Amino acid sequence: MKIGYARVSTQEQNMDLQLDALKDAGCEQVFTDKISGSKKKRPGLDELKHILRKGDKVIVWKLDRLGRSLPDLVNLVNFFDAKGAEFQSLQDRIDTSTPVGQFTFH
Repeated sequence: MKIGYARVSTQEQNMDLQLDALKDAGCEQVFTDKISGSKKKRPGLDELKHILRKGDKVIVWKLDRLGRSLPDLVNLVNFFDAKGAEFQSLQDRIDTSTPVGQFTFH
């Protein structure tokens, strides 16, 4: 299953662009957070991680929507990989189901 994740940093920001892109990418389910990426507790991301299963693909619009630091991003992508899930960032053209995408994060 394709699972999307969208995040904006403040309540005033609009995430429609992200949601439209995730829908166009075929996401069957999308989790969202309206909270700073520097916050460790993100309910939408936590729920996504909880339901993630082998064979799923996590899709984000841009890497900075998922994490604010490289170590944070690598840890999350490694978590997805350990669950048997793939990861894709639409704007950054990263897809861990491809050799180039695997090289980027592993």
